[in-house]
Amino acid sequence: MKLLITGGAGFIGSALIRHLINHTDHTVLNVDKLTYAGNLQSLASVADNPRYQFSQSDICDKDKMRALFADFAPDAVMHLAAESHVDRSITGSQDFIQTNIIGTYTLLEAARQYFNELDDDKKRHFRFHHISTDEVFGDLHGTDDLFTESTPYAPSSPYSASKASSDHLVRAWHRTYGLPVLITNCSNNYGSHHFPEKLIPLMILNALNGKPLPVYGDGKQIRDWLYVDDHARALYTVLTKGKIGETYNIGGHNEQKNIDVVHKICELLEELAPNKPAGVAQYKDLITHVKDRAGHDVRYAIDAGKIERELGWRPAETFETGLRKTVLWYLNNQDWVQNVQSGEYQNWLNKQYGDKV
Repeated sequence: MKLLITGGAGFIGSALIRHLINHTDHTVLNVDKLTYAGNLQSLASVADNPRYQFSQSDICDKDKMRALFADFAPDAVMHLAAESHVDRSITGSQDFIQTNIIGTYTLLEAARQYFNELDDDKKRHFRFHHISTDEVFGDLHGTDDLFTESTPYAPSSPYSASKASSDHLVRAWHRTYGLPVLITNCSNNYGSHHFPEKLIPLMILNALNGKPLPVYGDGKQIRDWLYVDDHARALYTVLTKGKIGETYNIGGHNEQKNIDVVHKICELLEELAPNKPAGVAQYKDLITHVKDRAGHDVRYAIDAGKIERELGWRPAETFETGLRKTVLWYLNNQDWVQNVQSGEYQNWLNKQYGDKV
């Protein structure tokens, strides 16, 4: 197949492309605007492969999107391009509305027009796979409740509201125009090549540099953690085996309190990076509780039973095996880290956490 992938230079998108190039025979066109979180260095291992192409393009540019569809003639679209950080959405929501809502609309329209011009055989095989988040469901306050594919939407942040809106648009384009769509909603991802504003890479890198480890509130917020390479396999499984018009939740079966995640990172670093920065007796001494963020969801947890029952996917990594691989990757790829930590990123960190980092 020829797969058009938006946001392929991001964290999940680059993992998906590495999986597709390394483990399938498909051809990939990576469409990415290369905002602050887009990093082509994450695709260095596949950049020279003849089955990989890249276009630096904005999904909000309707003429460019139409041209890419016409020139590349994809058999499927996997739409990952999105502004995705809750904290950034709180301090600057406009980019989230523009990319996640207007960008998805623009891409859907380009796909619809392209789809309508396909012959009947190609129409039967075409797919528009929209990748979303469990944050559209809001949060869970009980200890046993799980998000299912039928859980009502109740987004809490500008980010999750914009993603909920994009999900609704995709479903509307399926029902109204007959566009063959698939939707997946995933839990928190972690793994290699993760932009260091997110919890796990931020804690690893701050600890290695002897900086405070900022934990929101009491740190007892619970997340279900999904190793990014497991997610890549799940996305490909849904694309190739999923039923048109269906939604599939993808989770890691790994619920963890944020504070426990930070402690586990500190324990791994004690083992794997025992030569600490000057003045640091134990990594856990760097843990610093900061003011909780506005509208902070208490608990996310995915019921991934449907994708297992119907498509046969399960995560391969436990949280312990995946976290160890993640810490080792950051220890062994400091060049990538230094290149991604631009001046813009440092400015954002200072604005978000003040003197705590």
